[in-house]
Parts: sequence; structure tokens; C-alpha cells
Amino acid sequence: MTDHDWLSERNAHLKSRALEGLYSEKTHFIHGRCSAAHREYRHHLVPPASVSVSHKLQHHDQVQPGDEDPSRAILEENLAYAEGGECAVTFASGTGAISAALCNCAQAGDHVLSHKRLSGSTQKLLRNWLPRFGIETSSADFTRLDLAKKHLRPNTRVLYLESPVNPDLTLIDIAEVAEWVRQVNLQRRPEQRLWLMVDNTLATPYGQRPLKLGADLVVSSLTENIGGFGTDVGGVVVGPACLKPGWLSFREDFGGVLSPRNAWHFLVYGLSTLPVRFRQQQESAMKLARFLERHPCVEEVTYPGLDSFPQIDLAQRQLLDYDGRFAPGTMIYFRLREPVAGQGVNARKCIDYLANNAYAITTAASLGQIRTLVENPESDDSARDPRGLRLSVGLEKADDLIHELSEALEAVFAATQ
Repeated sequence: MTDHDWLSERNAHLKSRALEGLYSEKTHFIHGRCSAAHREYRHHLVPPASVSVSHKLQHHDQVQPGDEDPSRAILEENLAYAEGGECAVTFASGTGAISAALCNCAQAGDHVLSHKRLSGSTQKLLRNWLPRFGIETSSADFTRLDLAKKHLRPNTRVLYLESPVNPDLTLIDIAEVAEWVRQVNLQRRPEQRLWLMVDNTLATPYGQRPLKLGADLVVSSLTENIGGFGTDVGGVVVGPACLKPGWLSFREDFGGVLSPRNAWHFLVYGLSTLPVRFRQQQESAMKLARFLERHPCVEEVTYPGLDSFPQIDLAQRQLLDYDGRFAPGTMIYFRLREPVAGQGVNARKCIDYLANNAYAITTAASLGQIRTLVENPESDDSARDPRGLRLSVGLEKADDLIHELSEALEAVFAATQ
């Protein structure tokens, strides 16, 4: 038996066992599905790192599926499996993935309708760049579908949302929006269909799977929770195989290819450790949220795991891990009491104190890392609440984080007495 025959037989055997449901999703996060042609190695427990940006062709006029970078291809295979999609294509950033997804579902003369609140980079893409390509954009409140439906136009091709929303953690009922999209598409020709696109960065596929809830496409930043270590930048779009050629073409033509080195880190360190990281960070997040909720200097805490969360019923229905357990996530959003309504004086003081004095909590404009990060994401946007603080909970001991938050709050409010 040749090496190729042995590999084919082994892959077929492992694929059959995987598809029989003998293993859990958490195991697949580490081992993948072991069925791709690009797994051309025999004895490695860890996929070999690829640093080649060019690959040998089998035919003069065609690139074979196995000719793509193996690290990137295996990562894409595993991400598609994690989200429950037909295929995935990775990009050099999350914004690159969002751009490719939007520009393949909408073209000049079409309209994109988004939820009223989005991450800053996505807002800039919709407001500043898509209109330059002749794509109209507008927003609505997707938590009120009765009102949002009034914003739908005959040329609307995409409904775009984040859930949970960054940074205030508002949830959108994805299944409800998906049913609306289904009803709209019953009245439209296939070429005029409406696509539902969901950014799943905060929840990750471990804590929420929008495709299973009826969404058409999922986009995520790999830089945050999936990457987990704050060392690499990347993004992914997951969805139907019929859209993959367009994503690949966009990635090549707009220079959004994910580096093989970055892909290897996401594959080997990020995705494989996501379940264990997410569970631990989530446990700590619940402890911190309860502490903040009881603190007299805190006006409001928003965390999907708290009974006080305004959308607790939806959270318990939608934010579920692979075993069906509630997965409220690793992010907390809270507001401090302020001497003057509408101003964020104490929020800024709290950030400054933590930046200068904290050891375990880092002031940084990012999220989803093994380190606990805090920032005031709304301080530079007059349309938002400057009192808001976003806490991305890491892997430090929860008691240490509570200690530092307590010190910061005491220092800030002692100065106001």
C-alpha cells in the first residue's frame, strides 16, 4: 500500500467515525474532521506550519483543492464545522471578511439594512465605503421588528446585525429575524433574495451558532475570542458553498489573504483551546458581573448571565454551547454613577486609575484575550453613552480582578466626596 492509499483509507475511516457522531464538537475543535485532501502528512500530531506563499500546480490551467495553503485550508474546514456551515473563507482581518460578504451579496443599486448599533469599523465600512460602490445603507432597530420592517426596500439585499451587539451586549432574536427574511424571500425572485448576515464575534461558535438559527452567513473576527491570545489578526465568513467563489475572488483582488503563519496560530492555539478558555472566562465573568451589580458606585450592569439582564429569556434560548448549556459569554458592560447626568467623568477616571495602577486588568482597545481588558469604547462617539465601560474577562483569578476593580472604584469615588 502506498502512502497515498494509506492516507486515503485512514481519512475515510476517520471521517466515517466523525460523521457517525461518536465524538463531541469540543473534540472536533482540536482534531478537525480529518477528511481533507490538504492533510498530506502522516505522523504529525500538530499540523505542520506552512510558510510558502506559492504552491505547485497539478495542471497548467487549474489550481487543485489540495494546492492551497494547508494551514489556512484546515483552519477554514474547522471553522465551517464549528459554525455548522457548508464552507468558510478566511481573511486578513474581520473587516476584510465583512467587506467580502457584503460585496458579494449586494452590488451597485442595492441596499443594505443594518441594526442601529454596530462596531466602529463596521459602521465606517457601511457609512463611508459602500456608498462609494453605489450600495445604499441605512439602519433600524432590529429588536423592534415591527418598526424595522418599515425600513425594508425592494432593493434591500442584506440584513446585517451583531448579536450580542458590541459594546452594550444587546441581543437580536436571530430566529425571529430569519423567519422575517424567509417570508420576504417567498415573495421575491431568487436573484432578488434577501440575505441575513450575523457577526458572531462576541459569542463565538462555542456560545452561539447563527446558521442553526436561520441566518444565511456568519462573519467573525478571528483576532478576538477565537484567536484568544492577542497575537494575530484575521477574519472569516461562513455560509453556503455557492458564495465561496465570490469570496475567494474578493480576497485575491482586494488583497485580503490571511497569512499562512497567522492561520497556523489560529488553528493550533486559538480554535483548539476556545472551549476551555471560554468556559473559564465565562465563569469569572459571572462572578465579576455579580460583584459590580452589588457595588454602590455602579449604576447599571449589562451581562446576559444576570437575572437582571433585560433580555434574559432570549439569552437563555439563544446563547447555548454545544451541550445545550447557557453560555452568556465573557463580556460585561457597565455604567458608573456620575456627578452630572450624561457625562462620563467617573468612567474616564476609573479607566485612568486602572491604566496607572492595575496589574491584572489592562486598559486596551481590544477584547476576547486571555488577559482581562477594559476600555471606555464610547468616549469618542457623541451619539453614545460616555459612562459605559466594557470589560473583556480573561483567565486571571476572578478574586484578583474583583480586588482591582474595587480599588479603582473606591479611589474614583473617594475623590468625589
